[in-house]
Amino acid sequence: MRLLRLGLHAQSGRTFLRTLTNSLIIAPQWIGDAVMTEPLLRRLHARGERITVGALPWVAPVYRAMPSVAEVIEFPFAHGGLQFAARRKIAADFSKRAQPFDTAYVLPNSLKSALLPLFAGIPKRIGYMGEARVGFLTHRLKNPTNKPPMVAFYSALSGEENPKTGYQADIPKLILNVAEVQTSLADLGLQRGNYVVFSPGAEFGSAKRWPAQHFVDLALKLDVQVVLLGSGKEFELCESIAQPVNEKQPNKCLNLAGKTSLAGAFAAIASTKYVVSNDSGLMHVAAALGVPQVAIFGSSSPLHTPPLNTAAKVLWLKNNTNYLPSLDCAPCFARECEFSHTRCLRDISADLVLKTMET
Repeated sequence: MRLLRLGLHAQSGRTFLRTLTNSLIIAPQWIGDAVMTEPLLRRLHARGERITVGALPWVAPVYRAMPSVAEVIEFPFAHGGLQFAARRKIAADFSKRAQPFDTAYVLPNSLKSALLPLFAGIPKRIGYMGEARVGFLTHRLKNPTNKPPMVAFYSALSGEENPKTGYQADIPKLILNVAEVQTSLADLGLQRGNYVVFSPGAEFGSAKRWPAQHFVDLALKLDVQVVLLGSGKEFELCESIAQPVNEKQPNKCLNLAGKTSLAGAFAAIASTKYVVSNDSGLMHVAAALGVPQVAIFGSSSPLHTPPLNTAAKVLWLKNNTNYLPSLDCAPCFARECEFSHTRCLRDISADLVLKTMET
């Protein structure tokens, strides 16, 4: 095992030298964020660390598509609350492992995410400062004051300097099992390359969602089937698109929101002709799978969470010098538009998206 310098500062402010072998990753709770952690895990694996990821059930499939991950453990945690008992139980199980963890990388900034590594007695606990975690993490990075690209934000936890050429050198990649994809497509009744995927949802809020009517208009202009993907909570949103389209062009739209597993959604995305989405988790999945896509940004910024895919095209009126009046309010990173106009999304027409797809 080789000796590595991890360029993080402990509470004493000194760098430390150690041999890394068995590492636990405490994963973020959002699908998009999980995808953007892949370059970090690839870096850790490349320098000899065995990677185990602890993730919530709806995020776990993302890590099963990462070759650098040796093991995925699903945490039975719910949103909200510290859930001390559940975390202590899992921590006790971790302490009994034949090869216990010697390093934990705590990717979320919350206090509760740092509890399990502390309870498990993992000697090195690495993460960003946040929510009074001074006594929970042994090695801490300062949170940046601005909003840096998220891939670089996570990759910095490796302690290695990011390439001077920028974060684009770290492109998330997901690898799916070919046989499993073929089985999923057969189960869904889809044929590779014969449909376009729409992902009209955005868990964060309506300020990130392109209007449903615009998705309707675009679907009616396409000459292939449209497959709508999303969570169960987004079924009604997807149905508000599928129903008016199918009334005019029967069987044009297939609403699979909430009807397929996340792994099934990955298979549908990997085999599609094109993806049209908001800035969402499935946008990052499409990018990591290398699928041609148009990513529509409104309240958020492609400088912060871009689809890192050479086949991706981004539409964001903020950086369109021909769009007037200019969007001084963007990016606001708000859940809802405080001015109630949502011009940043409303004024991106279906014709513009179609033209972008065709060029």
